[in-house]
Amino acid sequence: MTSLFPKGTTAMRFDCLEASYQLIRELREAIRLVQRRDRKLHDQLTRALTSVSLNLAEGRGRHGQDRRQHWRIARGSAEEVSAALNVAEAFGYVASDDWGPARETLFRVHQMLWRLTR
Repeated sequence: MTSLFPKGTTAMRFDCLEASYQLIRELREAIRLVQRRDRKLHDQLTRALTSVSLNLAEGRGRHGQDRRQHWRIARGSAEEVSAALNVAEAFGYVASDDWGPARETLFRVHQMLWRLTR
């Protein structure tokens, strides 16, 4: 993963953000399957996944209520990811096994976001 920090320096690790990147990697194949069957759902799913990571990253650089608001948006987007995957499964676009391994990561992201927004 490319970092904006200079070589040799380290930024504090933000586990929830790292988990959101991992979730995207784990869902690559399921996303491709959805794209073949329903472009609108694919677009919504990828926008929601992107929103989780981008709002976590932006919130990390903010303070107070502004920070919490970005994390709330990320939490809502994570809920949207869950719903989109369940819809895709209900329509038969993906099987449970196609995104099964990502369920645990998505659950972890949900848990961390719940704590961040409290």
